[in-house]
Amino acid sequence: MTYDTLDYAVDAGVLTLTLNRPDKLNAFTVQMAEELVDAYRRASEDDAVRAIVVTGAGKAFCAGMDLAVEGNVFGLDESLQPTLADVQERAEDPAILKGVRDTGGRVSLAVFECKKPVIGAINGAAVGIGATMTLPMDIRLASEKARIGFVFGRLGIVPEACSTWFLPRIVGISQALEWAYTADIFDAAEAQRAGLVKAVYPPDQLLPEALKIARRIADERSPVAVALARQMMWRNSAQPHPLAAHEVDSLAMFYTSIGDGKEGVKAFLEKRPAAFPSKASQMPPFYPWWE
Repeated sequence: MTYDTLDYAVDAGVLTLTLNRPDKLNAFTVQMAEELVDAYRRASEDDAVRAIVVTGAGKAFCAGMDLAVEGNVFGLDESLQPTLADVQERAEDPAILKGVRDTGGRVSLAVFECKKPVIGAINGAAVGIGATMTLPMDIRLASEKARIGFVFGRLGIVPEACSTWFLPRIVGISQALEWAYTADIFDAAEAQRAGLVKAVYPPDQLLPEALKIARRIADERSPVAVALARQMMWRNSAQPHPLAAHEVDSLAMFYTSIGDGKEGVKAFLEKRPAAFPSKASQMPPFYPWWE
């Protein structure tokens, strides 16, 4: 698939995925949603990609949904009257998939399901879906010029993109609700104070710092172990009892210990860099364990 709204560039194991509608402040569209879903699924299975950095072209990260399009700006089919059962039981039915399911949520789920670590480099305005699409990312960095807002209340709509699952886990329920209720736009310093972003950098340092982290992950790390750790951390942390984590940990330890673990131990003893042979496109037989 070729992309009209994204730039997909792989270098030395790192995919830089750039939202590329700079003349529209990278405003989100249904087409961008479809392209992002495809890009994350593609990167997940591409062994040339070991880590992903996501940023925006120009001065914005993503200014939210493009509200200038005709019809339902969120791409939803207003002729339908969907129920929860429709969404649960007919999720892949084209009528529900295209006409009911939240496009931002489909992007967030694609990030969540990706095998590769994802780092957000928030280079400017990130409001609405521009903010919520970053929540399933593993690490977020921001430019000093970044402005972030969960502004749905201003439009009379609700937080989307699975953000009611992710945001409280990142910043706590009280902060998440305050931002949702007030729909305020806040600066990068506030985002860092609340734990939404790891660090804040001058604009010209943001992408290099994000790439530096990505390359630390991409170099000399087991692709399978990284993929497993990502899914184990996100999924096990939401389980009601640690026994669920123990069950998955046991299988993950077993298969990594007889795979890349042997090379890792040998390299450690020989005091040399490890050369892990595994590929994330070829996961152990218990993966995906949640299906």
